[in-house]
Amino acid sequence: MSEDYTPPEAATSAVERHGVALGPDAPLFDIMSTMRAMRRLRPDPVPRELLERLVEAATWAPSGSNSQTYAYVIVTDRAQIARLAPIWRTIAEWYGATQKPADHMAADYAERMVAAVREQAERFEEIPALIVAGYDLSAARRNVVENAPAILAATRKLGPRRALEFTRNTKKTMLLGEASSVYPGVQNLLLAARAHGLAATMTTWHTFLEGEFKAVLGIPGHVHTFAIVPVGWPRGHFGPVSRRPAEIHWDRW
Repeated sequence: MSEDYTPPEAATSAVERHGVALGPDAPLFDIMSTMRAMRRLRPDPVPRELLERLVEAATWAPSGSNSQTYAYVIVTDRAQIARLAPIWRTIAEWYGATQKPADHMAADYAERMVAAVREQAERFEEIPALIVAGYDLSAARRNVVENAPAILAATRKLGPRRALEFTRNTKKTMLLGEASSVYPGVQNLLLAARAHGLAATMTTWHTFLEGEFKAVLGIPGHVHTFAIVPVGWPRGHFGPVSRRPAEIHWDRW
């Protein structure tokens, strides 16, 4: 474990019970295979330097065209978190009332997950840190304007049928490009958190009421938000994840 921060004693013991080495040299496959979605967090603060380290790890991930147009907001101010809490609870209540467990999920596991979601919402004000991952559209919009003649010329060369198909799929392709420039970074952030003994989980619910979250945090319109990651020292314990085997198709479906 790194020497420049000290987690609460309870969090340290919870990590040590599983026996995974922590810190910058943590074993990657052990970290990935024990990175549960951890929603139960202690209220103990997380050092600013450690939160910045998680975001730095996120920036090492690839982004579309190497644009590096990621944008992050770290929220630790209790007043700000309290303003977000009722919005979060509205969405969590909707989630609890509408979700059906996946077919592969055992009933008791589904109940525990819903209970953790409910508890997270109820104790939202105690979350020590929220990391908001976003994509800044400014550069992309500027690029389209500056490169418009080349885009039009290249589109004409496609021919009418393909040009129409390209046009129809432009919005979807651009949205996927934004997401693919953010989510690899979020995964890096989650792995870095786990490697330092921190509990975290990626959430995307806020997008149902994204405008309300952005208004509280002062996030401008040209920034799209793709995830909010609550981060803190765990109140539970890490352990092996349970996943169904991947369905793999070779060469064609």
